[in-house]
Amino acid sequence: MGETFTEKTWTDYYAAVAGRPPRETLVLALDRWQGEHAGAAGTPFAVDLGCGEGRDTVELLRRGFRVLAIDPSPTGLARLTARPDLVPVGRLATRQARMEDAEWEAADIVNASFALPFCACDRFPAFWRRLVASLRPGGRFAGQFFGPDDDWASPTLTILDRPALEVLLAPFELERFDEQNSPGHDAKGVAKHWHLFQVVARKR
Repeated sequence: MGETFTEKTWTDYYAAVAGRPPRETLVLALDRWQGEHAGAAGTPFAVDLGCGEGRDTVELLRRGFRVLAIDPSPTGLARLTARPDLVPVGRLATRQARMEDAEWEAADIVNASFALPFCACDRFPAFWRRLVASLRPGGRFAGQFFGPDDDWASPTLTILDRPALEVLLAPFELERFDEQNSPGHDAKGVAKHWHLFQVVARKR
């Protein structure tokens, strides 16, 4: 089990997912948040952790959010800022950093599509506390977690089973909490076993 993730791994991944739509978890979080805040004054703020080539960042901008897009990969950020569908309205800031090292202001949405498993496991508890604290009441978290049966599970990644996740998500009302534990394929078409939790959650 386990996988080695290098800059080339991510470069190949960005090429494989180029042009794909935003993640369903983000779309649900946006729909729920905007349904509660229709007509509200001001510009909402979102953080896109592990933004990569920007499939979710672009959707956040399209929906009127100011966005901080964070990724450790210079390739991913370069692809994001070069996207032809990037909304050129001055509402995007980018930051090259590991998520564990990044800080941000109070947010309405924190999106982490397939990013949190790659947080160093020894730093995840403190990082998660900061993430939760950064969300305003009624704000949304959207993202995925890997379970122990996933082919990519390793001692260095953040891997959580269902009971641990239920404790982790106690500060939230769950709007989506789906578990997948089955064979499939990764973004590049390579066969792998997925043990995946899809989460959309509203901070109480």
